[in-house]
Amino acid sequence: MVDNEVKVWRAVTAVAVVLLVAVSAVALTAQHEDVEERVSGAGTLSYWADGSEAKDKLVTYVQNVTDEGSDDFIPVASRIAVFDFDGTLFCETDPNYFDYTLLVYRVLQDPDYIDRATDFEKAVANKIVEQNETGKSFPELPVEHGQAVASAFAGMTIEQFDAYIQAFKGLPMPSYDGMLRGDGWYLPMKQVIEYLQGNGFTVYIVSGTDRFIVRSIVNGSDVAVPNNLIIGSDESVVATHQAGEEGLDYTFASDDEAVLGGDFLIKNLKMNKTTAIIREIGAQPVLSFGNTTGDANMAMYTITDNSYRSMAFMLCCDDTERENGNLGKADRMYSLCDQYGWVPISMKDDWTTIYGDLVTYKG
Repeated sequence: MVDNEVKVWRAVTAVAVVLLVAVSAVALTAQHEDVEERVSGAGTLSYWADGSEAKDKLVTYVQNVTDEGSDDFIPVASRIAVFDFDGTLFCETDPNYFDYTLLVYRVLQDPDYIDRATDFEKAVANKIVEQNETGKSFPELPVEHGQAVASAFAGMTIEQFDAYIQAFKGLPMPSYDGMLRGDGWYLPMKQVIEYLQGNGFTVYIVSGTDRFIVRSIVNGSDVAVPNNLIIGSDESVVATHQAGEEGLDYTFASDDEAVLGGDFLIKNLKMNKTTAIIREIGAQPVLSFGNTTGDANMAMYTITDNSYRSMAFMLCCDDTERENGNLGKADRMYSLCDQYGWVPISMKDDWTTIYGDLVTYKG
């Protein structure tokens, strides 16, 4: 009887071992396939056209820098990628930047604020409207806009400001059917973020838009970039009972809340992007993605005297059928890419879609 039990036990054990080996083999195969997909970009970059030179250069780069046997290997801690926001990750102009249209809505259309808007805020908002209608350039507008946003939303808590932006995101995008203001993400660029994160990169958004506004656009989306990795233009934050007292002299009280202070601090464009990266990241990025000369400093800082292999990519807004592109601007960017060694990305030719099949550009 004992011998029979031993035989049965041995048989069961043998079957269990076979099953364990089989399950392990399946798991290892799946893990291997997952690693292969993450490194190769297969599936992850499905919105990119076959034969896209920009995609191929990015995939080759990632394969090399994540291969411990490669001379180009980059440790995970140094795999830092920086992305501009407007026009790089998100619809840039419809008919203007998201934060510009937000100010116009707040000052000229919001029934709860129109009567409280200052003359300065109205003047700035009307400049934006004139720019939208005529194309006129106002060199002072980026800073004035930052000042007007800071004052127009002063006194709001960060949570109230976020709620306001979430509501604004629910308004329709005027030039598109099937898209709301908060849905203007470029799907192929979202895939780039996911692809890089899947290969050990830390992704930062480094925007000229107000930091809190960018955070609110990301909040509620499926883009996994946390608040502490979002850098942008800045406005002051104070305590509700601070009453103008210097921060060095004031102590946050138990009945205080943090609110927008009404003062504009810095426009995060051009060289300011580079200094912000130095201050807030403390390491040189190895990848940069932008779309205008406002991102040129960030691109050049990334690829100049870098300890690791580095690259800079620039989007070219050459699609006028699926997007409100600008061929003149795209041609200038292609020329700058050729001049400075940046990799151009054609929105027209490199992407199979921009916003998805359910969104159409009205033209």
